[in-house]
Amino acid sequence: MTELEPRWLSADERAAWLALLSTTTLLPGALESPLQQAAKLSLFEYNVLAMLSEEAGATLPMSELAARTSASLSRLSHVVKKLQGRGYVERSVHVDDARVTEVTITAVGLDLIRKLAPLHVECVRTSVFDQLDAKDVKDLARIGSKIIRGLDESHWTLRPQHP
Repeated sequence: MTELEPRWLSADERAAWLALLSTTTLLPGALESPLQQAAKLSLFEYNVLAMLSEEAGATLPMSELAARTSASLSRLSHVVKKLQGRGYVERSVHVDDARVTEVTITAVGLDLIRKLAPLHVECVRTSVFDQLDAKDVKDLARIGSKIIRGLDESHWTLRPQHP
């Protein structure tokens, strides 16, 4: 058996990879810092609350919330417990299926997310979109979707109802 030659990156691929890697490394900190300062909330905690706040009924099963936050059930369970302790969410058993745990954002959690959303959106805008033109935004969405599809073809962002 012969060893296969590694498929080395071309110069353009290397430049694109380093740009993507640097973005995925730098962006979370840039988005989390203002949330920490304003409410002692991590970016992941904010995302959990945001996903719940956008849902009709402000409730999601843990499994769907895990999918929408790209988290393991174990990590999500830990964070939901923490958010519950702060009064931002409540957990309950689904009325039709006792095997399903649901998470609901509370009025306090909704008030917090409404307060933080303008700050977060401004950080997203200044960190990402202010550097891009309209074509770049479309290209970013197209390219991001391709990468996501390659990693997880059933990812929730690829579902038709979520642009």
